[in-house]
Amino acid sequence: MADLLSNPEVARLLELTKDGLLYAIWETLYVTVISTFFSYVIGLPLGVIAVVGEEGGVLPMPKPLMTALNFIINILRSVPFLILMVMVIPLSRLILGTSIGTVATIIPLIVAAFPFVARLVEASMREVDQGVIEAAQSMGCSPLQIIVKVILPESRPSLISGFTTAFITILSYGAMAGAIGGGGLGSMALTLGYQRQMQIILWVSVVVLVILVQIFQSIGTHMAVRTDKRVRNTAKKKKSKKG
Repeated sequence: MADLLSNPEVARLLELTKDGLLYAIWETLYVTVISTFFSYVIGLPLGVIAVVGEEGGVLPMPKPLMTALNFIINILRSVPFLILMVMVIPLSRLILGTSIGTVATIIPLIVAAFPFVARLVEASMREVDQGVIEAAQSMGCSPLQIIVKVILPESRPSLISGFTTAFITILSYGAMAGAIGGGGLGSMALTLGYQRQMQIILWVSVVVLVILVQIFQSIGTHMAVRTDKRVRNTAKKKKSKKG
């Protein structure tokens, strides 16, 4: 290891990246956080509507509206991310005034991610026991009360798992954005690591991304387990049997 660090080429590369690495991590994280937030601002209501607005749902909506909603979500999910980014460049220029750089990748990330978020939310809400919903309806709860006080709380563990999946997916999308002018770890890996053949930078960028994914996945899994009533009830039963 000492011989490796004393190598002039390795020392030069470490000197080149030691200041930029932390900034690249910061760029990656803030773009991911902002994109995830706005993806959920758009995708969460769409996922809720996809479930409660269908025929037989708690708040049925016109069939043409539901068909159009599902069509839009499916179309956006079908387009590969890099192609979608190129297609959305004019929208980034219109909203943000630029189509190049880290900030400019936020709009394409949101457009690519919110349909994915909508499907994750839809899948989570479909896991709710229909008997619980019917019980709430028999008690005279309004559709809004059923959504806010029954469906969303009951699907919380699955929603947290979906949020973790969405966050990590957007993180990987952000890394790919380096291929078309985005910043962060993806840009560092591609421009310095691959194009300039600085292998150590490429590997450091990849390792940091893997570590970030592991951290957020562990946090998300822990939170999902803690909010799952089935896990808590099982743990209580085991404790009572031991007692």
